[in-house]
Amino acid sequence: MTNPYKKYLIVLDQDKKWGFYINNLGRNVIKKNAPYPSSAHPDSYMFSWEKGRILDEFHLVLITQGEGVFEWKPNGKIKISDGDVFLLHPGIWHRYKPKKQTGWTERWVGFSGEIAHKLLSNNFFNPEHPVITKCNTPQVSDLFNALFKLFDEQPFGFQRTASGVCIQLLAELQNIKSGGNNIKHLNSLIFNVKNIMYKNIHKTIDLKKIASDLGVSYSKLRIDFKKQTGISPLQYFLLLKIEKSKELLVNTNKSQKEIAFELGFESDYYFSRLFKNKTGLTPSKYRKTSLS
Repeated sequence: MTNPYKKYLIVLDQDKKWGFYINNLGRNVIKKNAPYPSSAHPDSYMFSWEKGRILDEFHLVLITQGEGVFEWKPNGKIKISDGDVFLLHPGIWHRYKPKKQTGWTERWVGFSGEIAHKLLSNNFFNPEHPVITKCNTPQVSDLFNALFKLFDEQPFGFQRTASGVCIQLLAELQNIKSGGNNIKHLNSLIFNVKNIMYKNIHKTIDLKKIASDLGVSYSKLRIDFKKQTGISPLQYFLLLKIEKSKELLVNTNKSQKEIAFELGFESDYYFSRLFKNKTGLTPSKYRKTSLS
């Protein structure tokens, strides 16, 4: 049974200067046919179904049992089930409630700050698509519990520590959103591909053969790799070579041509052009700048 918990915080200027701070958090069990929301919230957080609400902070709500409905402007209404998370953005009208026949169990955290706004303005959590499904995982639960523990005990600097936990929670939810049901397979597949790249950094590699050896098509490998890293497997492999070449330029007396040959580039010219494209400097300029 989940014990009800609500914490509304006095946020100090030093907490705001950190750039990411928690305003409130809690958990609650809404029983069948119970009124919603309960009256035990401050006025600034209360709302009625008829009028809805607009917040001036981000508000993350996880439903761990039961079902209900969530509605927001401009996109309308969506059914909410156990395991769903919805992220409320500042300035956007919304309302939500559990189904009377089921009730629901909810956890939430409200947060603000310049870092929070910057992080969530990069389209990781699009206000037009605020719901993420299948988030009722041990990792998400543990992060919520870590927040509850921090604000129960309030050790020195707890707001700063809590901001890190909340960012980790957002990262975990983004991973769930991106990876879906396929996270374990995705992690294993991409780990194996990266491992092959590291072991063959001095060679050229056949990505289509690697995909075949790992039992997937190259198109799937490319899609899954880009989903996790943001770039194609070929670009990732070239970046690995560039990072290795930086190490060789700074820590050895090998010539640019020797390094290009050692790392399996087709020519010294191609290596130099790629290096400048990725770093903004030629290899010789990079060596000179790093050693000066």
